[in-house]
Amino acid sequence: MRVTTNLIFNQNLRAINSSQGNLSDIQTQLASGKKLLRPSDDPVGASQVIRLTEEIDKISQYQRNNDLVTNALELQETTLRSINDVVNRARVLTVQSGNGILSAPDKIALGAEIEQLRNQLVDLMNSQNASGEYIFSGYQSGQQAFEFNPSASNNRISFVGDDGTNIIQLSDSVSIQSTSSGKSLFEDVQARLNFSLPNVSGAVVENYQIKNQGSFDQFHRENFDPVNDANNAFRFTIVSANEIQVSNIGTGQILDSLVFESGQDISFNGIQLNAVGVPGDTFDIELNRPKKANMAETLHTLFLALNDPNLSEQEYTSIIDDTLVGLDNGLTRMARENSSLGARLNIAQSVESAQLDAEIANQQARSAIEDVDYAEASSEFAKQETALEAAFASFPRIANLSLFNYI
Repeated sequence: MRVTTNLIFNQNLRAINSSQGNLSDIQTQLASGKKLLRPSDDPVGASQVIRLTEEIDKISQYQRNNDLVTNALELQETTLRSINDVVNRARVLTVQSGNGILSAPDKIALGAEIEQLRNQLVDLMNSQNASGEYIFSGYQSGQQAFEFNPSASNNRISFVGDDGTNIIQLSDSVSIQSTSSGKSLFEDVQARLNFSLPNVSGAVVENYQIKNQGSFDQFHRENFDPVNDANNAFRFTIVSANEIQVSNIGTGQILDSLVFESGQDISFNGIQLNAVGVPGDTFDIELNRPKKANMAETLHTLFLALNDPNLSEQEYTSIIDDTLVGLDNGLTRMARENSSLGARLNIAQSVESAQLDAEIANQQARSAIEDVDYAEASSEFAKQETALEAAFASFPRIANLSLFNYI
């Protein structure tokens, strides 16, 4: 085989360039800490690195979502705790307001504190997060959840948001509710179930009230007809000097026969009435439709009652009872919401813990593929450097070889 001078030069040049390229790659690996400098270094490993990087980025986004959810839920939890304190204080004052020995100035003094608690409650129901969003306004987070209009004819404190709730994804398979609407929390609180006395024929009903709210509530739930109002009316008929009969006006069904004595109290499913009459006299009661009222409006009604000297004792007592039941129902609603908040916080914490483990595992897997082994790379660098120096040293000697030197 003929070995030309040109072939010798080209082979040596290729060897030097190869050694320089290898040395440059090792230097880049040591500088960057990455073993894979281009996809061609390890096509399978490069595709795995891309997939693992995408998974790590997705987990990072889920963790940011988790932080947002946790902050939102903790803010709601703190706010509800403050509202719970306000409502409990208002309940104590409501019980005090029912004391029969209170004078008008005493009631006004209690009313002044009830007014402050009402204002504080409205402020808390209009709480904002760090971004200035109203946390109980639903999707209408740019405006207050509740508005107070003292001149309104009906509800002075009304909900002006909506019942929207935000759902945030925490993982591929887990999403949780991050907000709650003030409509479900504060606005749609069940008011006290009650009845009215629309028709009296002959008999005189001197006093009537709900003596046992629990018994009456059960009777109301079992007998109230939301479609046919006639079925919600019940007639008391004095059939003899010592007996009174109760029947449903709509259906005609006789529900009960009670012992009757004119001028004495009658008890029927939690209702206590005092009627004066003779056989043949009747009077009717009618179950009122269930109503809902927000707790701030309930406190406002109590505030007005405490400052109204013209209310009858029965009207005043009824407002006290309405307030106590409304506040108790509100506290029950908030207790359920607190339980829900705690459950959602636990889910967020559990998901975060699992994602941290997954993130560490993915980072370790990616590191094993793409990160350089510094001990191995340093050894390879020394080897490539020696090879390059040898190439540089041998090339001049080989290039000077010639038959003319031996002629």
